Amino acid sequence: MTDELTPETPDEDEQPIKQRKNGLYPGVSDELAANMKTGWADTELRDLEPIEQAPHTARRREALSRRFPGERLVIPAGNLKTRSNDTEYDFRAATEYVHLTGDQTEDSVLVLEPRENGEGHDATLYRLPRSNRENGEFWLDGMGELWVGRRNSLTEAEALLGMPCADVRGLADRLREATGPVRVVRGHDAGIEAALTDKVTAERDEELRVYLSEARLIKDDFEIGELQKAVDSTVRGFEDVVKVLDKAEATSERYIEGTFFLRARVEGNDVGYGSICAAGPHATTLHWVRNNGEVRSGDLLLLDAGVETNTLYTADVTRTLPINGTYTDLQRKIYDAVYEAQEAGIAAVKPGAAFRDFHDAAQRVLAEKLVEWGLVEGPVDRVLELGLQRRWTLHGTGHMLGLDVHDCAVARTETYVNGTLEAGMVLTVEPGLYFQADDLTVPEEYRGIGVRIEDDILVTEDGNRNLSAALPRRADEVEAWMARLTGQRA
Repeated sequence: MTDELTPETPDEDEQPIKQRKNGLYPGVSDELAANMKTGWADTELRDLEPIEQAPHTARRREALSRRFPGERLVIPAGNLKTRSNDTEYDFRAATEYVHLTGDQTEDSVLVLEPRENGEGHDATLYRLPRSNRENGEFWLDGMGELWVGRRNSLTEAEALLGMPCADVRGLADRLREATGPVRVVRGHDAGIEAALTDKVTAERDEELRVYLSEARLIKDDFEIGELQKAVDSTVRGFEDVVKVLDKAEATSERYIEGTFFLRARVEGNDVGYGSICAAGPHATTLHWVRNNGEVRSGDLLLLDAGVETNTLYTADVTRTLPINGTYTDLQRKIYDAVYEAQEAGIAAVKPGAAFRDFHDAAQRVLAEKLVEWGLVEGPVDRVLELGLQRRWTLHGTGHMLGLDVHDCAVARTETYVNGTLEAGMVLTVEPGLYFQADDLTVPEEYRGIGVRIEDDILVTEDGNRNLSAALPRRADEVEAWMARLTGQRA
């Protein structure tokens, strides 16, 4: 990484722009400053078409306006976060902001201003304009476009996003002076929140956040298409991993993580969450993301990973694979039990069903297997009533999926977990069995085996569709698929 211009003098009076982010001023001659103002081509982009989701984001803003009439609504994108010293983490815009705008630009803020006649809102997106070349911001400021890249002008952003755009600088001062009821989505922009301290309450702001979470429960056609793209790329990422398992054996789980990440970056924006590349006993740790362990022939690999599209919709898929291409008898017995549970769970996903139904169906199958194997005393209804199977099943069987891997997370219990499935919802079905390496309540040969199978399921008008059906699930199909990809290496 290149460094910025080394400061030559600290004389503030001679500097053409504000402080740099590290608190120093680069010293430049008048001649150089003058030279840098001129000789630049006009790069304004014209005849731009709106982004694909623009009609959908407009419809979402209209619904938001109807829900909170007469109130000013403030939805920030968020700011860059420092990783170390003067470097930042890659920016990921707040989910609420992306859902309502389709934009992903840091420091931006969507504001819905109530109209004076009380009928609806006027939406304005506040964001940074192009860097100023007259005052040197373009090349001297650490966040100038010469350093971090070109950004859209306000006019370009208006054309792309389908709404008026304005300079975000000074917005905080304007919000301080605003009158009337205001709500803000908290946790993303401390400066905006500080400007509204005496105008908002935590309870009212939480109502806004909950509404925006519930507004994502049912996906529109654009969102379903993006989720299918994410899943399709994820399937290819899993294929990539299988092809290099021999290299992972020679290195570590990190080779698996890096292989999948390459697919995510080539075909999308990123991974949608930290990839779980859990080999051997690490598969019994639900969120094993250290990915620094050994990959050994004869063990299982639990790979839980998802590609995030360039519009930030993510897949969430898990397969548990035999590293050498063939399940042992015990591994297959446990795998088949989880597969049977997943089949029961998927069958329970349909419009009108309770959200909890697919979880209950999968848990019953797993409880039956645990009783059958003598690991817990039946009858099955007693096991389920007391939750005794949870020692080995551990987690819920699925969750909503979308812009967040655990989408709609702050929706009310009555509309989500205790709610009813509707067409357009997308959720995961992911039962598992996990026998910890130190669990003395199970036979020794079970210890260190973890199996999860996870697919992304769209609720349709007449049932469901498995978005990740292209990735084999049944044990014999998994083995045949791996053999094809590795050229019978196993």
